[in-house]
Amino acid sequence: MNKNSDKRIIMKVLMALSGGVDSSMSAKYLQDQGYSVVGCYMMLHGREEYHKKNIENVNKVCEFLGIQSHVLDLQDVFKKEVYDLFVNSYKQGITPNPCAHCNRLIKFGALWEFAKSLGCQKIATGHYARIEDGLIKSAIDDTKDQSYFLANLDPQILPHIIFPLGDKLKVDIKAQAAQIPQIASLASQKESSEICFVDTTYIDVLKRHYNTNLPGIVRNAKGDVIGTHEGYMHYTIGKRKGFKIKGAHDPHYVTAINAKANEIIVGKKDELECYGFKTRNFNNFTTQNEFEAFVKIRYRSKPILCTVCICDGVANVKLQSNAGAVASGQLAVFYDDNQRVLASGFIA
Repeated sequence: MNKNSDKRIIMKVLMALSGGVDSSMSAKYLQDQGYSVVGCYMMLHGREEYHKKNIENVNKVCEFLGIQSHVLDLQDVFKKEVYDLFVNSYKQGITPNPCAHCNRLIKFGALWEFAKSLGCQKIATGHYARIEDGLIKSAIDDTKDQSYFLANLDPQILPHIIFPLGDKLKVDIKAQAAQIPQIASLASQKESSEICFVDTTYIDVLKRHYNTNLPGIVRNAKGDVIGTHEGYMHYTIGKRKGFKIKGAHDPHYVTAINAKANEIIVGKKDELECYGFKTRNFNNFTTQNEFEAFVKIRYRSKPILCTVCICDGVANVKLQSNAGAVASGQLAVFYDDNQRVLASGFIA
């Protein structure tokens, strides 16, 4: 018998650790499965106390698991590729999706480059999602599913990713963590927000860069002046509060934003109806240029059956029912009937 026949090839995985319960338990699951795990905390923005607490948690987890940990400072690239884009988008009257950009360029871009420099064959995160047949798929726990935010990933990165939580329920993960004395405190700590650099509201972030309180006029679809507002950056498509309309008895909603003129256009709910749109930066996980799919135009929106036709990198999307409040800059994500991501694109 070959004396080496019982030796296994141990795969080295770089685990993105945030200091929270999800990534911490992900690292434990990977180790239990026999992977050689290395931890990595990514510093993405300049909130010192925020990082201090998280790094303490990461060190605690790595000590418990007996694994090496790294702190990767990505603040410069994060500011350029994610934060500045976020701020500039609102200046242009566009509603951005910073997490979609961050996941592609930072968490599964810069992190993968760092992983390769350490000799890792895979990277893993605490996202709730699965990979099936080479495609991103919704998580078992649909209340925590993050496939929408992952739909902008470079398709070439998918074979190198592990999502340990995709087939698990959050309630079970927290219960298991609570039974481990070394990391039990993580099971009860407050959940982080979707946008890591926003403490309260996006307006508080914008106020650091712009005067957001710029009173302006409100118009209807005909162009008539019908009211006033507090400054166009306070509004997104579909918002129905925060502006004044003369003599209006029915609810009005923001239907468009004219950033250059500091004006918003409003209308009744039926004026928000939308049965089609185009996307830019189309990200196709398939080889199809025409297909049917279910599209989500926001994270928590209901999937709508649609047809997609791609020409010169632009997807023309026709909806079989009204989407409503379709906002430029948001990510449209296209799923098949098995909850797998076929493609994505930013709404033009």
